[in-house]
Amino acid sequence: MGTKLNRREFIRNGALIIAGLSFLPSWASPSRKLRFGWVTDIHYAEAPVKWGRYYSEGVFKLKEAVNLFNSENVTFAIETGDLKDQSELPVEKETLGYLKKIENEFAQFKGPRYHVLGNHDLDSLSKEQFMSHVENTGIDKSKTYYFFEHAGFRFVVLDACFKSNGADYDHDNFDYRDTNIPQEEILWLADVLKKSDKPVVIFVHQLLDGEGDLYINNASAVRDVLKASGNVAAVFQGHHHDGGAKVIDGILYYTLKALVEGSGAANNSYAIVNLDTDGEITIEGYRKAEGYEYVSSQEKILAM
Repeated sequence: MGTKLNRREFIRNGALIIAGLSFLPSWASPSRKLRFGWVTDIHYAEAPVKWGRYYSEGVFKLKEAVNLFNSENVTFAIETGDLKDQSELPVEKETLGYLKKIENEFAQFKGPRYHVLGNHDLDSLSKEQFMSHVENTGIDKSKTYYFFEHAGFRFVVLDACFKSNGADYDHDNFDYRDTNIPQEEILWLADVLKKSDKPVVIFVHQLLDGEGDLYINNASAVRDVLKASGNVAAVFQGHHHDGGAKVIDGILYYTLKALVEGSGAANNSYAIVNLDTDGEITIEGYRKAEGYEYVSSQEKILAM
């Protein structure tokens, strides 16, 4: 990675722009702006290539993203799950080593940083083990779902790594098709939204914007809570490596492409998200992260 690329060389397909959404309450004035860096599905492990996933390249790909986040002086950085993976024959000690190495790379970001639990984060670890080896700035290490605030926004991190019976994912004891947000967490979410005097952004690993194998089983119940609050601007997701975007009930659901897919710098994927309390969201996609434009219910791929 000796070649220094300028900002435009990173961008592939522009940005997704959301304007004029109805989430903005009357009190959100004057306008305030914020930028944050975002990566997802790094799946770092020293493991052979499988399904087009280049597990061992996660460190240098993340390094590129973090370097850009630092140079752009974004407010915070977040990864939305599957930070690490495991060897073909899982060994807990090795898995912890992968987690420590990729977390150390993420820690090179010069600002607050946050994590969302993904299913592969728990393939040979418990939630307690994972959380004890990462830093969520200002958050108790026992919290797998939590919220934080910056520059006029409230950010809510959800944990959907629960089985249908309410048990935590733990040491590969899960089925990626059985992902749920327990009622206790939904009640907590409703309360956090109700008490917010700021626009809210949600982060989650598994998908909330539909139904099927990749989606949270009770996604519709969670969407009802988000809709009823009237103050949720966007939901940012991982898990589905191809990415995607849709708007439901005036809320943007944006899925970032996975960093792990494909080999080399050209196959990296990450984003900088621009938020404005006047109701505009701009997502700058870098490398393979696609860009879209969405304005007043009109969406199109930008021609760059």
